[in-house]
Amino acid sequence: MNSKNKEALWKQILDRVTLTEDDQALFAGQELLPVTVTTARPLDAEEATLLEKLLMEKFRKPVQIQQQKVDPKVVGGVLVQYGDHVFDATMQRQLEKMDALMKAIHLQDQDLEKPGNMTEALSQGVKNFQNQVDLEEIGVVEKVGDGICTASGLGGAMSGELVALHDGVYGMVQNLRENEVGIVLLGGATEIKEGDMVRRTGEIMEIPVGEEMLGRIVNPLGQPLDGKGAIKTQAKYPIEHQAPGIAARQPVDVPLQTGLKAVDALVPIGRGQRELIIGDRGTGKTAIAVDTILNQKGKGVICIYVAIGQKASSVARLAHTFEEYGAADYTMIVAATAADTAPLQYLAPYAGAAVGEYFMDQGKDVLIVYDDLSKHAVAYRAMSLLLRRPPGREAYPGDVFYLHSRLLERACRRNARHGGGSMTALPIIETQAGDVSGYIPTNVISITDGQIYLETDLFNSGVRPALNSGLSVSRVGGAAQTKAMKSVAGTLRLALAQYRELAAFAQFGSDLDKETRAQLDRGARVTEILKQGQYQPLSMAQEVISLYAVNNGFVDNVPVADVTRYAYEMLTYLDNHCSIILTSLEKEQKLTDDIRQQLDDALDDFGKLFAPGGAQA
Repeated sequence: MNSKNKEALWKQILDRVTLTEDDQALFAGQELLPVTVTTARPLDAEEATLLEKLLMEKFRKPVQIQQQKVDPKVVGGVLVQYGDHVFDATMQRQLEKMDALMKAIHLQDQDLEKPGNMTEALSQGVKNFQNQVDLEEIGVVEKVGDGICTASGLGGAMSGELVALHDGVYGMVQNLRENEVGIVLLGGATEIKEGDMVRRTGEIMEIPVGEEMLGRIVNPLGQPLDGKGAIKTQAKYPIEHQAPGIAARQPVDVPLQTGLKAVDALVPIGRGQRELIIGDRGTGKTAIAVDTILNQKGKGVICIYVAIGQKASSVARLAHTFEEYGAADYTMIVAATAADTAPLQYLAPYAGAAVGEYFMDQGKDVLIVYDDLSKHAVAYRAMSLLLRRPPGREAYPGDVFYLHSRLLERACRRNARHGGGSMTALPIIETQAGDVSGYIPTNVISITDGQIYLETDLFNSGVRPALNSGLSVSRVGGAAQTKAMKSVAGTLRLALAQYRELAAFAQFGSDLDKETRAQLDRGARVTEILKQGQYQPLSMAQEVISLYAVNNGFVDNVPVADVTRYAYEMLTYLDNHCSIILTSLEKEQKLTDDIRQQLDDALDDFGKLFAPGGAQA
């Protein structure tokens, strides 16, 4: 190739390089720009001089090529590096951009099954392809392992920024140090090696959001895990987002019914509340959350279940349960299983919160379950130690309180001026041997608006849900209850507390006065009436009637062993013969004199029909 053709070729390559005023400011104060160039083949002396001349014209400053590198992977063109900034005019970079464009077309187009539509979409993409070369900030991978990499350069990177590595692998910046940044890799960790280039994107971590996510299982990046094809959404939300301010919130006073008598009566949950579910392993924490989701059917509440560090088989079983009970249409699952890396488990709850905020911004009510934040803290600890952050109390990084507070503060009930809508959070914490004074439990207890404490001894004795009425509390209280529920639940906590105390005392003596025996009998029946099987949530009216029956003596003559059967058969009887009572109660939301009279008559009639010790209807 003669000199004229060489000059024309290099000029054509560098014509695509564009400089902005900000780029020029980067070179200000430099008399001579020392650069490193990378090409697919070695440059001869004539080409090196020619390239220096063309770069000087482009940068309007004297340029000196201090180092030449040869990398056949770039295919053609040139990569010009100044410090940790590059102008990448290589063929490899153009192919990467074209590949990203084609993938974007595939995800966004809604009807690619027809060949004509595919051809048109590809033609339009090629037509709109911009091949100009902009200044990019880069870094170089120094160390990589366990889903974490450390890169030099990237001096302008922001915490939480998305960075691109090769072959479509992305990472998120976490550590910002003087000469290096710590990056958590979002998949593809085995494909990254030392010396690889890392590019800033200028974007923060986002997840696709939209109605299309409902009924699906996705990972924290929004990628489907259920084998049902790509999810085509129109919007994305940042995973990390500032919680709504005080002026945007309003008091929590709309009930979010769980369908569980014990919870709705003793520790009511309101829309926009954060209610912790806490207890040892195997005490039914997830069961309460799942029943609450199932009970939202037909109530206009969008549900999001975030599985953190669970077995993939457990997530699949849960998805099957949602489908079986008709909850899949309004529920989605964000899953980072035990097989996923610590960074993905760390991102999972924030990704779920981002999807919830999308629906809340539309004025809808959202219920989100974080199962569980104990594993989330462990994943964060692992990630932080790999990033060489200093360990804090009990080997947790010192900012673990901030980890959960910025997550749970995103749950709230907005006022009408800020769009309405709410996001109710049910975080789950697993304790060790009932120790609620541990670092993570005390952290989350201090952030939430109350806790549902599940006790191992109660669970093992057959009380399901195994709710400890003494340690469980809701800081919203009666504000999140209907008038009907308030009227029957008012004395329930006291009755249970007195029963537990008297029961512990009575086991040491046989002679009890009539009043004490009556309290014990009533307490035993209240405990039995609160028992409830899994996947059997009740309506508000059914809960109120059950508690009304036990409070007003209709169950006093029923043997304790038959109380659970009595409750089931009584509700079945009312549903079949006196459904007007249930309908009126749901409509009025309170026990009017008329409803009380009808209910008393119906319970009297059923009492005459109920056969203690008989087979379940």
